[in-house]
Amino acid sequence: MSLDHRTVDQGWLADLRASLADDFATQTARLRELTELNADTGDPGEAHNRAALLAATRRNIEQLTGALSRVSDGTYGACERCRQRIPAERLEALPYARFCVPCQEKQNR
Repeated sequence: MSLDHRTVDQGWLADLRASLADDFATQTARLRELTELNADTGDPGEAHNRAALLAATRRNIEQLTGALSRVSDGTYGACERCRQRIPAERLEALPYARFCVPCQEKQNR
């Protein structure tokens, strides 16, 4: 790996870390808003939607926390199952991806 390539990678990682941190702050604020809104309207549909939003927001925060942790410890971009490199295209689409596509398919079974 050339020095230029490493510099680009480090710049990309810095940008990624900043983007993930921004997303984390946004999701944390959203979670705070959702948990502070305790107004029970008696509408079961609204309660169901709110519960689904809370669950999705918590899941997003967990995924972002995991990705930030992997960036910090140097394991970001390596599949947690086979340890092979996750393709950049997958990481661009899912920056919190933990597995390469074949291992994700096995995980989903």
